[in-house]
Amino acid sequence: MKKALLGLVFVATLMTSCKEETKEEVKEAREAISNEMEGAIGTAAVKVDAAADSTRIKAGEILKKGADKINQAAEKLKESGKE
Repeated sequence: MKKALLGLVFVATLMTSCKEETKEEVKEAREAISNEMEGAIGTAAVKVDAAADSTRIKAGEILKKGADKINQAAEKLKESGKE
């Protein structure tokens, strides 16, 4: 992220110059920053999806265990009522 911000500062500095060569450098720097940011955003999205999937699976397992315990308690109550 720091690289991206420094890159933007660099681009802004270069844009103040009017030379054609400098404008080309600015364009290349802007494209490089854009590509880096797209990669970072893509990586973050994959990590968020993985974390969400993991959380969903864990929550499902916890709910299943809770339901099993409730069923066991219900069976115990049912058996104690028969006695």
